[in-house]
Amino acid sequence: MLLFRPIDTAGSGLTAHRLWMDVIAENLANVNTTRTPKGGPYVRRVPLFSERLDDFMRRGPGDGVRVVEIAEDDQPPRLAYEPDHPDADASGYVAYPNVNVVREMADMMVASRAYEANLAIVESAKTMFNGALEILRG
Repeated sequence: MLLFRPIDTAGSGLTAHRLWMDVIAENLANVNTTRTPKGGPYVRRVPLFSERLDDFMRRGPGDGVRVVEIAEDDQPPRLAYEPDHPDADASGYVAYPNVNVVREMADMMVASRAYEANLAIVESAKTMFNGALEILRG
């Protein structure tokens, strides 16, 4: 229904940004993981978003956002000279994840603010619906 379109759109943003925060938390939790089941250090992950076009013909553009995939960052691992580390190579270098804590925290702030903005849209729509109901009752 067209009446609930703002809530649907904001809801898709809430879902996408919550997932982004979950991915950031996973990246931060693995900032020092030098060995994974796949071998090598943990690789930073990033969600890829796109416009939700599922109902484009029926409802029109601007129906929200969806997560296309969670991709691995192609930046090389961070190397540190630690010859005593169990994961050091023959030269004494350890490959650490390509996770930058400062970047992750900045991304977390952006995702958090976007989440709050979408939540404000839902709250505003709720207030407008309640106002309309009060007018109909009166």
